[in-house]
Amino acid sequence: MQGYPSGLSLGRVNGATMMPSDDEVEPHEPGPPRLRTAIGRALAAGADTIVPPCCVVCRVRIGAHHLLCPTCWRDVHFIRPPLCDVLGIPLPFDTGERTVSAAALADPPAYDRARAVAHFSGSMRILVHQLKYADRHDARSLFGRWLAEAGRELMPGIDVIVPVPMGRLRLLLRHFNQAAVLAAELSRRTGVPMHPMLLKRTRWTRSQVGLTRDQRRRNMAAAFGVPRRRRAQLEGRSVLLIDDVVTTGATTEACARALKRAGAARVDVLALALVTNEALAAA
Repeated sequence: MQGYPSGLSLGRVNGATMMPSDDEVEPHEPGPPRLRTAIGRALAAGADTIVPPCCVVCRVRIGAHHLLCPTCWRDVHFIRPPLCDVLGIPLPFDTGERTVSAAALADPPAYDRARAVAHFSGSMRILVHQLKYADRHDARSLFGRWLAEAGRELMPGIDVIVPVPMGRLRLLLRHFNQAAVLAAELSRRTGVPMHPMLLKRTRWTRSQVGLTRDQRRRNMAAAFGVPRRRRAQLEGRSVLLIDDVVTTGATTEACARALKRAGAARVDVLALALVTNEALAAA
């Protein structure tokens, strides 16, 4: 299995801010920068002593903050090519050119292309549930790196990042929208603006957990819309829609339809995890 190299803890190398060594500093550099460097190192060491870095999944001690231990890293099943160019699902063999799966040809989605970081299993499932239900945000920088890597093909030409919106009651109970957290982190890393208010829930929907594919589609039908005063911001624009987990695609389909009805020229989807079989997941 290949993974995204920016997530594994290898001491203070990947994912951590590297301070310049003495050999990297010019010999005649004035004192204050050296002093600031020394103070920064001392503060970082003190912080690590008070709150030691640990794996964001299993909490075992590691060498740097916001990363995974080798065991949990191996349990993230990254989605790598060959992929269906439309649905982003893994394909059994590489044709050497753009390939569209039979599923995409039989039932073309409302969005243009979708990509996801990993399968919704193992460590990724734990990470998503920690973010979604336990209000754990310590992996958000790691999520941002993973999303930027998984969405590399999609990012060129994207004008705006839009998170899948959450209903008011659910937002009130949970206090945050995990899709908006991910969208904000990706925006910070890529410089593409994120607008959480371009897309809104227009009606209450029941939880998707335990519903069949058809039930999910009916549940999400006409559940999203773009406020009239915001439509000018979407006219002719390319949108990257962010969600945490894509299960059957019912939610992202409904969002993409709403965005395109409001004038978006292109809607791509990027998620942390993808359910790649027909089994219903407790997402």
